[in-house]
Amino acid sequence: MRISFIGGGTMGEAMIKCLLATRIACPQEMVVHDISAPRCEWLNTEYGISTSTDPSRTTDRAEIVILAVKPQDLSQVMEGMEISPEQLVLSIVAGASLSHLCQELNHTAIVRAMPNMPAQIGQGMTIWVATPQVKKKQKEMARSVVSSLGQEIYVADEKYLDMATALSGSGPAYVFLFIETLVDAGVHIGLPRKMAEKLALQTVLGSAKTVEKMDKHPAELRNMVTSPGGTTAEALFQMEKGNFRSIMLEAVTAAYNKAKSLSLSPSEKTPKSGGRRARK
Repeated sequence: MRISFIGGGTMGEAMIKCLLATRIACPQEMVVHDISAPRCEWLNTEYGISTSTDPSRTTDRAEIVILAVKPQDLSQVMEGMEISPEQLVLSIVAGASLSHLCQELNHTAIVRAMPNMPAQIGQGMTIWVATPQVKKKQKEMARSVVSSLGQEIYVADEKYLDMATALSGSGPAYVFLFIETLVDAGVHIGLPRKMAEKLALQTVLGSAKTVEKMDKHPAELRNMVTSPGGTTAEALFQMEKGNFRSIMLEAVTAAYNKAKSLSLSPSEKTPKSGGRRARK
């Protein structure tokens, strides 16, 4: 599978690493464009892949062109790109809608994906959507790419990507904060920090695996741990007093509203005369 990356930052590198680890692509099939020459040199040395500081060159002969740049750099990057009609564009740029990408690239075969941070270790959760013009074979290629990052869900409606951004995209930060707070609580009551860290981390890992393996509703599992009048019941009572559920609901809703506000829409942009033409 011949793949061109536009952007070799953290997520671009994560995808390269996962594609190589799962043998979906080999170094000879990938090329990366990044504006930083030292970054290009490092990626070439570390992964044995071709690199370039010229984005127009990296798209030659690629079956998939992956946009993995920062949102603020996207418009400038797209201005210098030429996409052939037979190529698939896969974007992981936050907030860049399918309609915006189609208009700016003058191209219709586009996949938009939202991976999350654990993709860096192949344990990510990616939700993705494709335009109607994406062919079956191209969809299969896109699924291979995103599945190399961990779990994936395909959706037919793009609206779910903003929702997923709020839940799984931002979600790791919520979990990291919970782990951090759990560790601090352990230290507060007298546990050595290293011991508290190990206890908290394995508790979170084990609990997540229990939900996955036992196929029971989290509320049912919670009740299995909670004895009447016991320590867990007392702790949960304090959480409810502090509006734990309401805070989480409000946090995810706020993230969702922010994701929607960041979405790029062609109608909100000043149209550019002429537009770019796809290569024939």
